[in-house]
Amino acid sequence: MSLLALQRDFRQWLDTESAEAAARIGDQATPGLSVYLNNYRSALMACLAESFGSVKAWIGDDAFESAAAAHIERQPPCSWTLDDYALEFPETLDAIYVADPEIAELARLERELGRIFVGKDAEPLDVATLADIDWEAATIDFVPTLTMIEVTTNAASIWSSLAEDKRPPVAEMLPRPASVAIWRVAFMPTFRTIEDDERKAIEALAGGATFSALCATFVGEHGETEGLALAGRLLSQWIADGLVARIRDQSVQPDNLAARICKNDYRVAE
Repeated sequence: MSLLALQRDFRQWLDTESAEAAARIGDQATPGLSVYLNNYRSALMACLAESFGSVKAWIGDDAFESAAAAHIERQPPCSWTLDDYALEFPETLDAIYVADPEIAELARLERELGRIFVGKDAEPLDVATLADIDWEAATIDFVPTLTMIEVTTNAASIWSSLAEDKRPPVAEMLPRPASVAIWRVAFMPTFRTIEDDERKAIEALAGGATFSALCATFVGEHGETEGLALAGRLLSQWIADGLVARIRDQSVQPDNLAARICKNDYRVAE
């Protein structure tokens, strides 16, 4: 048997516990194969347990181990690092807990919190530079760790309670689907549930829209007074939350719409 064939059979044994692969390796290797298989699955189980501690606390040890075993059968590792193995666990939970969507949503929140912890750093925004910004020409760069997930349940409240060692609320469906914004401030992953207007605003600005265009959209949807006030509140909130990495001036001629935000009651406080 060539080394390549041996490696393939060994991989097949680990992935599927294939009797045919074990037979080709040889009877003399049977005890060692069982040891390797046990160690392999234990390592994957430990990886999932470490990555999804809140999910484990929510559904219990037995249910978690059963779900983890199902994931190990469904999804063999396919990356050079074990850190990536946990990424698709929420999809396995989707398939197992169809009637309990908060479980997979809790896992997605926990997955993203883990991912942004090792995400790219961003320099904090220098608020002093805002006085010189032409807001009609401004575009906003959010911190690179910012991501959003969709939720239909109170999974975010469940995670917060578990993280604080408090009794979690009963799982329930939200009145309507919502979004959770997740990002890192210094070394602290954080998140909050956001309304539909804020989600659409973040998506538009992240896609390259100017702040002036966002203001125009809000004015069209909510009227001038409320639309400009909403844009101003969101900008102030993003800066306070550490969501903004940079505000760039694209140097186009202002048309005096978004500029009103930073002149009167909607001035961003330093």
